[in-house]
Amino acid sequence: MSPARKEVMLDIGGRDVRVSSPDRVVFPDAGLTKLDLVEYYLAVAEGALRGAGGRPMVLKRFVKGIDQEAFFQKRVPENHPDFIDTATLQYARGTSAEEAVIRDAAGLAWVVNLGCLDLNPHPVRAEDLDHPDELRIDLDPMPGVDWLQIVDVALVVREVLDDHGLVGWPKTSGSRGLHILVRIAPQWDFRDLRLAAETLAREVENRAPGLASARWWKEERGESVFVDFNQNAKDRTVASAYSIRPLPDARVSAPLGWDEVGTRRPEEFTVRTVPARFAELGDPHAGIDSAVGTLDGLLALAKELGPAEKPPRDADGSGRRVSTMPLIEIARTKAKPEALDALETWKSANAGIAGMLHPADVLIDGMRGSSSLWYRVRVNLQHVPEADRPAQGPLLADYDPWAGKVWPGRGE
Repeated sequence: MSPARKEVMLDIGGRDVRVSSPDRVVFPDAGLTKLDLVEYYLAVAEGALRGAGGRPMVLKRFVKGIDQEAFFQKRVPENHPDFIDTATLQYARGTSAEEAVIRDAAGLAWVVNLGCLDLNPHPVRAEDLDHPDELRIDLDPMPGVDWLQIVDVALVVREVLDDHGLVGWPKTSGSRGLHILVRIAPQWDFRDLRLAAETLAREVENRAPGLASARWWKEERGESVFVDFNQNAKDRTVASAYSIRPLPDARVSAPLGWDEVGTRRPEEFTVRTVPARFAELGDPHAGIDSAVGTLDGLLALAKELGPAEKPPRDADGSGRRVSTMPLIEIARTKAKPEALDALETWKSANAGIAGMLHPADVLIDGMRGSSSLWYRVRVNLQHVPEADRPAQGPLLADYDPWAGKVWPGRGE
């Protein structure tokens, strides 16, 4: 066996790009190395850049492998090459960060070398950071929801978009869900964008009650497809087209034609299968930049529907939101495997109660910490008779993602 190479230098469009540890296996089950991932992105560069090029992006780095949590790096590394542009974003919390902007295939290779698998661009161009040019619709299935229900909701989304003069471009999320992208003229701010997205979600729920939900609080959705409008908030990013996702089969977020949505499945699209599809068919989203629409129709619908229902607040004056569901919290953990272990421990100790739960009653949420995710485990006892519901007890794990964090201007 040949010894592992420390690095290789690639000539990509006349630019020299260093790839360190090119033979390191990133996806053991699929047998894919770091260099394989670089070569994948080069094979689909035209499509990947259509989704991520020219946009500031958060670097989501899997430096310890796909079975470990990624960390999120907003600030571009100081020693970035001169072919990586930057843009300084102002965040809602008052902070700012100079983020990376890639514009060519060399930039794709550079971010992969940093340990990035998926690409996470903001919905703005580097030349205009205040006016988004993309509405992002994330169809997120609750546990117990199958792919055909997601397809049904996607078709309702398409109908709502058509009715309001917009064109949607579907792609698999690379996990269980579906994304629909909509190009818009950069004439509205993020508040308008989020309002338009929330209005669309409410209208989809109105047209497909039981199948789709616009309820922001997870425990209130049931076994539905959540039309996630909050992905259009100012600080949010979504894995863009052709992004590799951190699943064992090296699944890809694959653009689809509408005629494929009902016939294809997410697991068909991987690092090994998508390059051949791209070479044969090209990019199904090739026309997206020529289909620029307006938010006027959705914003007019927002006025017709009136304000969305607000969640109830605590009567003690704290202002914190109170759930309408009987929830208990099980654990807070640093990593997802620990969360799953805590859930199994609780189920073993409460076997009778666990047997009454529906799939959507178990809530494992990835929560954003300062630079990585942490996990919260809750159980919705709505299907358990009130007399049998266990009380909130001590957490089986109580990870504090903010321990030791010093906030600028606030002290410890």
